[in-house]
Amino acid sequence: IVLTGGDDRLWKTWGFPDGNILLTGEGHTDWLSGCCFRPSGTQLVTSSGDTTVRIWDLSRRGCILTLRGHSRAVRGCSWHSCGDFVASASADGTSKIWDVNSERCRSTLRGHEGSVNSIEFLPFSSTALTCSADKTLSLWDVRTAVRVYTFQGHVHSCNHATFN
Repeated sequence: IVLTGGDDRLWKTWGFPDGNILLTGEGHTDWLSGCCFRPSGTQLVTSSGDTTVRIWDLSRRGCILTLRGHSRAVRGCSWHSCGDFVASASADGTSKIWDVNSERCRSTLRGHEGSVNSIEFLPFSSTALTCSADKTLSLWDVRTAVRVYTFQGHVHSCNHATFN
């Protein structure tokens, strides 16, 4: 299954390799910037210009949780490998770690001087990687919300970063 999110405010799942649309989800009020399957594959997370992060249940074909707390567009999202946490990166200069079970923000990562454009978890760890319009990437210990390392070297905004 392929998952996409677009400027049309929708997410879609597509059969692979035939390309048939399987499901469509609507509910965001602005463009979608990110989407990611829960490791179990039964749910997904989306991020949007409407400042929210949403959790969707594929069997119910609907939104089961809307996470609010960013003051500007949410630029990206990712799911932790354990399936209990979601991360979001926002144009407000922060990232948030959300506990899906308690439906609350567990921590806010502060330190970038510009929009945070992406966030990824290092699988099976408490480490997250963010990148920013401030031209830096940062490694974070999400348990303590402490930045443990900053990478510098981009001449312009850094838009995405990931682990191998």
